[in-house]
Amino acid sequence: MPAMAIFIPSPYNLLRRRRRDHPVVFFGHALLSSRSSSAIGRIFVGYPHGTHKRTSPSTSIYTPPFRPFSPVMEWQDCTVKMDIDVPISVAYDCYSDREAIPRWMPFISSVKILEDKPDLSQWSLKYKAFGRDIEFSWLARNMQPIPNQKIHWRSLDGLPNRGTVRFFPKGPSSCRVELTVSYEVPQILVPVTSALKPFLEGLLMRGLERFTKFAKSYSSDSTR
Repeated sequence: MPAMAIFIPSPYNLLRRRRRDHPVVFFGHALLSSRSSSAIGRIFVGYPHGTHKRTSPSTSIYTPPFRPFSPVMEWQDCTVKMDIDVPISVAYDCYSDREAIPRWMPFISSVKILEDKPDLSQWSLKYKAFGRDIEFSWLARNMQPIPNQKIHWRSLDGLPNRGTVRFFPKGPSSCRVELTVSYEVPQILVPVTSALKPFLEGLLMRGLERFTKFAKSYSSDSTR
């Protein structure tokens, strides 16, 4: 009795609508006439000649093209706000002094404005947390600001992040500062992702507390 072939379409190849791409299962005479489970070993799958690379004389296996896995990294948003007893123009000018930010933001170790491109600045972050020394750097671009209302930026290289500082008047000599920072969770901090956001919000709040004192001294220096 000759071997029997059964045409079996696969979900992937149904989209191509070409018979030559579908696997064919061959059943030998011994299998068709046997009720023994051991006869299953005589089943083999074949593809029409020339359509797929052979791995053995009796077996052809289709291998789909390799596509590297690209996980979507998680972004987190942190927002803190604080009322400050300085005029809104002073708070705005103070925060616009990017190279002075390490003096009041706990985890920023340095900010260097590029001489030939003043809208660009190189940032460095150094802080000990979660039992390790954390260090990152990035190149940021300051977007077009709105004087006394908004400062915002985004990273161009290094640690992916972006942020916005908004200023709201509270009176002639006070204002509210609202800081929002968004960042991609670094790979080394993925295990502590759930703890990272409240931890950073605490650091940002500490930064604004120090900014309040810095802005008051900044105001005094500017009026001399």
